[in-house]
Amino acid sequence: MLGLPPVPPVVGWQRLVRLPRDHYVRVDANDYSVHPSVVGRWVSVSADLERVRVHCAGRLVADHPRCWARAQSLTDPVHARAGALLRRQAATPHPRPGAQAEVQTRDLADYDRITGVEAVA
Repeated sequence: MLGLPPVPPVVGWQRLVRLPRDHYVRVDANDYSVHPSVVGRWVSVSADLERVRVHCAGRLVADHPRCWARAQSLTDPVHARAGALLRRQAATPHPRPGAQAEVQTRDLADYDRITGVEAVA
C-alpha cells in the first residue's frame, strides 16, 4: 500500500464571482444568499460535500449547509433582514442641505457701462 501524499488533494468547488444585486450565488442548481453589504464586489464561493461558504476580502459573508436537492433557494434570515433594511434606506429620500449661499446681485446697467453699450430707453 502506498503512503498518503504530502499535500492533501483539493476537494470541492471554488469560484470567484461578482455578487449580483439579488445577493444570491448559484452553486450547482441552487441559490444561496449572501450578506447584501457586499453586493457588486468580488466574492469567493467555495463548496464541499457539507457546506457552501462565501468570503469577501477574507471575511466570511455567507455559510450554508450544502443542499443536494435541485432548484432550491436557501436564504439566511440575517441576509433577508439586511436586504430589506438596505432597500428601505435606498427608497427613503435623503434631505438636501438647506444652506443657501448669499449671492450679490448687480444692476444690468453696470454691464452696459463696462461694455460701452448705450441703454435704449
